[in-house]
Amino acid sequence: MNFTQRLRQNELLLGTMLTLPSPEVAEMIASCGYDWLFMDGEHGNLSTLGWQRMLQAVAGRSASIIRVADKSEREIKKILDIGAEGIIAPQVNTAAQARHLVACCKYPPQGIRGVGLARAQGYGRSFADYMETANDSIAVIIQAEHIDAVNNIDEIVEVDGIDAVFIGPYDLSASMGLMGQVEHPEVVEAIDRVGRACQQRQIALGYFGTSAESVQAYASKGYHLICAGTDAGFILGGAQQTLDELRG
Repeated sequence: MNFTQRLRQNELLLGTMLTLPSPEVAEMIASCGYDWLFMDGEHGNLSTLGWQRMLQAVAGRSASIIRVADKSEREIKKILDIGAEGIIAPQVNTAAQARHLVACCKYPPQGIRGVGLARAQGYGRSFADYMETANDSIAVIIQAEHIDAVNNIDEIVEVDGIDAVFIGPYDLSASMGLMGQVEHPEVVEAIDRVGRACQQRQIALGYFGTSAESVQAYASKGYHLICAGTDAGFILGGAQQTLDELRG
């Protein structure tokens, strides 16, 4: 089964976030056996070609899901054409935005994705097979990371074609005037409100935390798309630990 099929069948999928523009780091982390990699194109500085080099380094060992820098048709088309297995769209606050994103990820007649030869289609070699399966196999993941998304969540989850809703706890807390207080009761209640709506609609839930410990409570609540830690955090943590031990 591909990543999207596993997501729809509510498998627990474990991932981590890549923030550094390094194919070598992506290659090393993919070799660890993560189910998926959250590649951050929203805050990162890579070009489309840079992301393609990252995908080539991963070489399919983990599903590569790229968070797009913006929600435009042009941006999404380029990310999918280089071979990403799906997108994560930030700051999706309305059902209209969600419908637009689904349309951008689907070829006609289901959507408006432009047709062209690129890496995703084997540069033309597997064009027919890709065109036949892409609409069903591309993962469309939206982020609920603003109080407006929470307030509109019942309408958002009714949009056909959404495969998962990924909570952005830090931006959500900031939008509530509680910057970084992701365990504040009001933030937790907002997250739980999103969770209830998704579970009622049987849409997979995702959550990011900086450590394994920080996401375990959400995995136990039935969240299936888990992302823990970042590449930069692993490097800094390992380097600091070694230095501390040397200074002993």
